[in-house]
Amino acid sequence: MPESRAFPWESAVGIHKLETCATFAPMKPLLSVLSLLALALPAFAKETKKPAPAPPAGGQAFGWPFIEWQKMTPRGGTTQGAEVTLLTTPKEAWTKLHEPGLSKIEQDHRAILALAGNYRVSFDFTESFGMAPDYKPARPYFSWATENVTVLEDRSDFVSLQHTLVMYFKDEKGKSSPPMVQKHWREDWTWQPKVLHIYVKDSSWKTVAVVAPEGRWSQAVYQVDDSPRYELIGAWTHDGGASSWHSDVGARPLPRREFSVRSDYNVLDGFEELILTPTGWVHTQNNRKMLVAKDGTRTCVGGEIGINRYEEITAPDLAGPFKAYWAKTGDYWKDVRTTWDETIKSNVPFSVKEEDGGEKQFAVHFGYAEELEKADKPDPEANLRHARETIARFLVK
Repeated sequence: MPESRAFPWESAVGIHKLETCATFAPMKPLLSVLSLLALALPAFAKETKKPAPAPPAGGQAFGWPFIEWQKMTPRGGTTQGAEVTLLTTPKEAWTKLHEPGLSKIEQDHRAILALAGNYRVSFDFTESFGMAPDYKPARPYFSWATENVTVLEDRSDFVSLQHTLVMYFKDEKGKSSPPMVQKHWREDWTWQPKVLHIYVKDSSWKTVAVVAPEGRWSQAVYQVDDSPRYELIGAWTHDGGASSWHSDVGARPLPRREFSVRSDYNVLDGFEELILTPTGWVHTQNNRKMLVAKDGTRTCVGGEIGINRYEEITAPDLAGPFKAYWAKTGDYWKDVRTTWDETIKSNVPFSVKEEDGGEKQFAVHFGYAEELEKADKPDPEANLRHARETIARFLVK
């Protein structure tokens, strides 16, 4: 039988509580977007204090056992969500992955498709070391989400996966809200790419040739507004029933959980591993926090280890709310993706402005998408024009 559990797990930690989500009061369109982003990306949220948890038996698990446990309680978003029902039998995609006689590329391809689904997701990060003589580790980070991952494109040598947050919250009386839907990040997988579009530093990207693409896949990650984030290349292995992808080391921008609270580094260098399970997948990261100067001088500030777990759920419904949202906005987001794809394939280095006229790029796109949800009929020409004008507004070549 599927297992029903409340999420997140009950633990008294320092939390970021969303005022708007706690009361479910009517919100202006853009405010609702920012509120949901605040849960997934707690830089927007306000911190409130809760009683400290009881000390863990035997010290902290995989942490800093010689530091007072009260000082190392996690930060991040842990607003109470609706109960979820976990899948307890293997996914169909997992079963198809293990059919006999598959070629290497076909088994890799099926492994990527197995990343799609409806998930309870947990995000855990712990700083592992620091380089300062008087180094004191930052508090660990924990957050959660319920997330739909849908296949947007599927070819033998290319797969595009759209992540979308579909969140059901509970108020103080335990009443669940209607689902809140928020487009999240995207990942594009390419077999044996000839080039990678990589992050440099300070919101700048460039294209480089791949030295050894044979037998490998790149994973290009895009931000919530479909602007580029980073691209890594690595190989899938299938050994003893375990399918996993291991990346080379690569650079990426600071995540929102960091750049809102840190200014001592500007590049996150690291490698990743994705490993599939019968009912989901696990994403691990090993990152170094680097300060890259204008002349290219690199200084290591510290490091972190991250574990993100995707656990398949059968309830509540995530796919339905996503499909309803995508029916109204999907064509516009396709125009946004196409415009960025043209920009990236021009092979011209570029930067992206953090804001223009007091507005951020993601807010402009999301504001337009919310208007599309209310529109009676689509206007393809207006969609394409808005996508191109918005991206051009924030782009610096």
